Amino acid sequence: MTTNEETVSQEKQQELLEKYDPEAATRKLAGKMGWIVFFGLLAFSVFQLYTSIFGILTAQLQRSIHLGFALALIFLLFPARKKNLKVKKVAWYDLLLAVIAVAVGAYWPVMIDELVNRVGRLTPTDFYIGIAAILLVLEATRRTVGLPITIIAALFMVYALYGPYMPGFLAHRGLDLESLVQTMFFTTEGILGTPLGVSSTFIFLFLLFGAFLVKTGVGQYFNDLAVAVAGKSTGGPAKVAIFSSALQGTISGSSVANVVTSGSFTIPMMKKLGYRKEFAGAVEAAASTGGQLMPPIMGAAAFLMVEFIGGGITYWDIAKAATIPALLYFTGIWIMTHFEAKRIGLRGLSDEEMPDRKEVLRKIYLLLPILIVIILMVSGMSIMRAALWSILSTIVVSAVSKETRIGFRDAIDALVDGARTALGVAAATAAAGIIVGVVTKTGLGLKLANGLLDLSGGYLIPTLMLTMLAAIVLGMGSPTTANYVITSTIAAPAIILLGIPDLSAHLFVFYFGIIADITPPVALAAFAAAGVSGGEPLRTGVNSAKLAIAAFIIPYMFVLSPELLMIDTTWTYLIWVVFTAISGMLAIGAGIIGYWLRKLFWWERVLGIVGGIMLIYPEGMTDIIGLGLFVLLVALQIIIKDKDSVKPKTAN
Repeated sequence: MTTNEETVSQEKQQELLEKYDPEAATRKLAGKMGWIVFFGLLAFSVFQLYTSIFGILTAQLQRSIHLGFALALIFLLFPARKKNLKVKKVAWYDLLLAVIAVAVGAYWPVMIDELVNRVGRLTPTDFYIGIAAILLVLEATRRTVGLPITIIAALFMVYALYGPYMPGFLAHRGLDLESLVQTMFFTTEGILGTPLGVSSTFIFLFLLFGAFLVKTGVGQYFNDLAVAVAGKSTGGPAKVAIFSSALQGTISGSSVANVVTSGSFTIPMMKKLGYRKEFAGAVEAAASTGGQLMPPIMGAAAFLMVEFIGGGITYWDIAKAATIPALLYFTGIWIMTHFEAKRIGLRGLSDEEMPDRKEVLRKIYLLLPILIVIILMVSGMSIMRAALWSILSTIVVSAVSKETRIGFRDAIDALVDGARTALGVAAATAAAGIIVGVVTKTGLGLKLANGLLDLSGGYLIPTLMLTMLAAIVLGMGSPTTANYVITSTIAAPAIILLGIPDLSAHLFVFYFGIIADITPPVALAAFAAAGVSGGEPLRTGVNSAKLAIAAFIIPYMFVLSPELLMIDTTWTYLIWVVFTAISGMLAIGAGIIGYWLRKLFWWERVLGIVGGIMLIYPEGMTDIIGLGLFVLLVALQIIIKDKDSVKPKTAN
């Protein structure tokens, strides 16, 4: 197989990750400090595994120890400024911050009896430890996930303190500093709240699962499997990118990381066969971003959703509900890339460029751990137990072949890598806890929900559009986990107040928080893809948003028609809704790209887009009109022959 000849180097991949993914921008420590960090990360994973096997500690203990580990390691690994990234020594002030972080993390375990007996009365020491915890979380969040979410968390605390001076419906009686500190660190409503609780249990274990999967070489296997399945079809490399990125999403919770790892393989292939740089990057960015939407293992925010919705909902309920929307998302990108390939006449891969299919099928056993996750969750096993058994199954399955076998050193490295990946999530969820704590204490969530309804006039579509804008804007500057916490707290309630099911409302904000990664002007995933392809970043972002047009439509579909989430529906109706949705995406894709059976005239493109929107909107009359326009568009392409329109050029 020759498709690996032009893959992006490891050095280039790391450079792009450090540039576009703050969580990857860490020091390369050596010597004694390198070993200290190594064993610190290892101890972090061992602690998490121990408590998940033998029973987690009480909420305050589990979460504070988790926080202490994360904060201390963040200050050792992440420099205060990116320009110091190449400096291999840890600054004295970072060492000091790491020591203080250890003290903060140990405070609850050491003082738990006194803290429980005092029941909310803070001593001066408590107060200063609480202040330190807040400041450390804000600084750690700034270093790992960026400034925007840090500013938002700080503004929420300012809002809590200065409530009486706020305008209009935002006014509240306010909190004094001591009450705020108590809420933030000495209850489970602030930093040690639900978001960090999910990070210290479910999310950490699934990040470990992903790290163990990587050690088996499953990432490269996803690429080979995608090439074997889609490589020879029209525009094969683009479809390989879509298929591969959907699979990569099961082991990577980061759009940027997915782009860089998968894109270093697929983007050079696409360019080699004739795709424009910007289009090649856009395909990978759109597909990689969708990886977080793909069950069975979705983005970290999906685990938060279990706790935020409550009411007995399980992670499997969420994964099951997200299945059809995720398939529609990737179907939409597949359709668009297929039409673009036909428009410019791109071929698939040649036989020489294809992998040995027998060899690919021989390694199909590498997918067994993912299948085991699904089976265990469907059977009703808890998320933590399912994750533990999945890690164990990965080790067992890897032993089938010498080239995939996980040895002792590989297992240690996986534990270290998994803990390293968890640092940014821990910081983001701790900062999100600050926001949740303020919302809980001030009643801001309901106030903003009512304000949003007033602004939209109480109508569903305007409310959805305002919520979409909020989620996208927040998502441009914050990780998915923090974005979801904010929007699910202040925006999702507005949708729920209009009678929409909780699951639909929460998935709505979840989707748009993720899509922000490919929405200009920020579009971090698209910018990372442009770094791989050599294309113009903003143009790559525009192309990726265009390719992922389905992602901007699907959330509206499952809010207006919850049957797409398999909520209170019949199989007959579900099949009909999926059929009209795919037909609609075909028509819209043809309209946007300008090609289907042949090149389309401008008025045919308008016909396709209008008909597609009609088909996607879940109403009987709109479906009838949309199907009529769909049939008309197909008939026109058959009747008006190719000679009446400009034929596409064939790539060399």
